[in-house]
Amino acid sequence: MTAATAPAVPASTAPRWPVRYLLFIGGLGGLLYGIDIGIIAGALPYLEATASHAWQLSSQQLGFVVAAVLLGSVLSSLFAGMIADLIGRRGAMLLAGILFTASIPIMALASGYTPLLLGRLLQGVSGGLIGVVIPLYLAEVLSPERRGRGAAMFQLLLTVGLVLAALIGLYHAHAVDAAAEAVRSLPVAQQAQELFTVKDHAWRTIFWTCLAPGLLFCAGIFWLSESPRWLVRRGRIDDARRSLQRVLPAADVEPTLAQIQAPESSSSSGKRDPLLSRRYVVPFVLACVVLACTQATGINSVLAYAVNILNQAGLSGSVANGADVAIKLLNAVMTVVALLLVDRKGRKFLLMLGSGGICVALLAAATLFFQAERGRADVQPQLQAAVSGDGLHLVLDDAQWQRLAGGIDREGRPLQLTVSYAYGDFTNVRALRSDNLTDRELRIERAGTVQPDSIIGAFFRTVHLNPFADPASAAQAPLRIEQARIGPIPPPAHGWAVAACILVFVAFFAVGPGVCVWLALSELMPNRIRSNGMSIALLINQFVSTTIAAIFLPTVGHYGYASMFLFWAGCTFVFFLVAALWLPETKGRSLEEIEAGFAGKQR
Repeated sequence: MTAATAPAVPASTAPRWPVRYLLFIGGLGGLLYGIDIGIIAGALPYLEATASHAWQLSSQQLGFVVAAVLLGSVLSSLFAGMIADLIGRRGAMLLAGILFTASIPIMALASGYTPLLLGRLLQGVSGGLIGVVIPLYLAEVLSPERRGRGAAMFQLLLTVGLVLAALIGLYHAHAVDAAAEAVRSLPVAQQAQELFTVKDHAWRTIFWTCLAPGLLFCAGIFWLSESPRWLVRRGRIDDARRSLQRVLPAADVEPTLAQIQAPESSSSSGKRDPLLSRRYVVPFVLACVVLACTQATGINSVLAYAVNILNQAGLSGSVANGADVAIKLLNAVMTVVALLLVDRKGRKFLLMLGSGGICVALLAAATLFFQAERGRADVQPQLQAAVSGDGLHLVLDDAQWQRLAGGIDREGRPLQLTVSYAYGDFTNVRALRSDNLTDRELRIERAGTVQPDSIIGAFFRTVHLNPFADPASAAQAPLRIEQARIGPIPPPAHGWAVAACILVFVAFFAVGPGVCVWLALSELMPNRIRSNGMSIALLINQFVSTTIAAIFLPTVGHYGYASMFLFWAGCTFVFFLVAALWLPETKGRSLEEIEAGFAGKQR
């Protein structure tokens, strides 16, 4: 029989609609995950311009608001596998959708730091569940030839979520710019008040727009079937058979069911091997390293702070938002390219290609920022001398900007002032621009920097540990201006050069780690430890991402953007070495073959 006349039996008899619907809902989970990561980028400039003044938020607290999603992911990732084993993959997905949906009104209606942080934490808890449970569900439900497509669909819709978040931010950036033009003829005090109202409405509306996909995801889960592997473990064989009938050709249902039942029946005690037993430790550790290195490239921080980074690089507000949209669109387009390559070139090749390109792009961005930052003048003595009592109040009119700038040659460009200061162990960073109507004064007060002790901080102090700043010691500490530098804002050409570096970075990330990380998470983990192993690996992944996001603003405030990009480049070089030297190729191999390959190396 020739290829032209041979019937494609499995394809013709496999249920198509249920599989496509399953891929759609799995992809919709990726959409929520992308919104989790990306929505703060468009909201942050307006949140910083309004909430930091109305609620006296420090840059550290703003950093916590950004990092709260990642922190929530860390917390939920630890228990995601256990939850998925307890209530099922489908039940865990529904729980994730409900938490995401509930977080939206909490954030959009926030009237202070605590509800805003709580809403972001709930979003993060939802994201952590999604990041573990959906790849786990897709790996257990889909046939081997569709497993890569399922992981790729999750990542593709994740990038679409980032694009939607960026488009929402761009729309509001244009609205804020139009409002700024409309009030330019008003007195300065009235300008600031009008812009405050517009920006406050902007970040709240940005959060409200996330409600619809959360509701759709929750509703869509009710038409999904449960994982057949989870059903077999619960002894629900008939339910498992019906679940397989929804995604496999009829002829493949019974053989697949027998394969699923075989390992369960062979374990008479019903106990699983320990997670760190000899046969599991190598693939488990390798999967954890791959996920940690993926976050250590700085991808989540770059996507979350893209608008801020491009603003500091020299692009104006709406232009930076437009570049942010281009970054997210390129991420989605290159993810489609990755879908075409991942089963042809393999995971190992794409990870090596991606990490190598990322390293070069990060080094180029670090070089550009180093050139822009080294010409700034030190005005720390002037600001320290202006400190009066417990604070500093400086009116930044045109004359004051000129006095601070001194003889800096700025070629008519606006100025930027970055101030790092501290009360005892409490530190903060402020960045102000002479062309920003809301940056007409520099006001530093103890109440806006020294925060009340938290329950966690008080607990650690009772056991004579002090990982957090102590409010008691800072209550009487003098204001220290640790660093203050002023210089011209880089020209737009510099901003576009940095944007180009970030575009290259995102393109190589999408082709390599973006898709391959989810495959590594599900393929490298042995069958017996997959749910709990994936939880721990994603926990490490999110912990690295949370740490980087939390230190981002203080680090760039003290040491500049060049230092952060150099750090990420070093971590990415380690990633390249891991992919080149230790990662096995898993293309075209079943999960059992991959596990057997690691077991053979232990003999």
